[in-house]
Amino acid sequence: MPSPTAPVSEPIGPRTFLLAILVSILWGGNLVSIRVGVDSVPPLWSAFWRMAVGVLVVAGWSLSRGVSLRPAPSEWRPLFFLGVLFTTQIGLLNSASAMTSPSYGVVILNSYAVFANLTGHFWRGAHGEDRLTPMRVLGLAVAIAGLVVLTMGRAPKALAPQPLLGNLMMVVSAFLLGYRQVYTRVLVQNIHPVRTVVWQMAWSVPLFLAIAAISEPMVYGHVTWQAVAAISYQGVVVAGICFIVWAELLKKHAAGTLSMFSFLVPIAGIALSGWIFNEPLTPGLVVGGLLALVGVYIVTRAAN
Repeated sequence: MPSPTAPVSEPIGPRTFLLAILVSILWGGNLVSIRVGVDSVPPLWSAFWRMAVGVLVVAGWSLSRGVSLRPAPSEWRPLFFLGVLFTTQIGLLNSASAMTSPSYGVVILNSYAVFANLTGHFWRGAHGEDRLTPMRVLGLAVAIAGLVVLTMGRAPKALAPQPLLGNLMMVVSAFLLGYRQVYTRVLVQNIHPVRTVVWQMAWSVPLFLAIAAISEPMVYGHVTWQAVAAISYQGVVVAGICFIVWAELLKKHAAGTLSMFSFLVPIAGIALSGWIFNEPLTPGLVVGGLLALVGVYIVTRAAN
């Protein structure tokens, strides 16, 4: 997530510790809520409503902080490309969530650090991106092995009607998320970080509206209150409040320090999926998830 960074890093106190854990748990519930939503609202329509709500929350907060949202003439093109990239990544995420289980999805998606590291290594001009070291290569190899195991894994049929296709689409979404992290880091050298977040969401709203109107029926079943609550959660809590809280934390604490809390996201996602959907811990999920998390941990520690 692109956010402003602070020049002075404070130690993690009890308040930050609790807030970081809370945000990680809320992020972990994102894929679970997406799955609840797409059961009655098609994936792309679900993404449209999520972004329509989320951009209002983040834009309102930004304006209240005095951040100018109007792009400079030179910013329109890169921000539009960022919006297209964001729309593609979220569209794949939502579509994959209807095909595979939330537990598999949350672990695969949160392995995006693998692709961010690979992209940062090979992309010339990626500001501040570290080159691959032997230790980071080891971590990437372990994480990729975990992704392979996860992709071939099988969740209960009721939760994963098309597990292989869904897992493959989730891997592509994770790749685009990692790529987007590096691309955003390049952009924020000259564009305010909050403006990149607002405009990637703002561009996605008309794009999702157009694509969904062409490719999906507006609804394919009775829209339940659970679906409405899930989409509201994605827009207000995940896209809005979580971003705002994380941006505030990044003003006081180093991004590398806070990134360690990201390992709670897949754990929270698995726990929430088990609680809400009674999803069991399959061998493929356990083995693949552990390999992916260990690999990402090695990469993160080596980078820091």
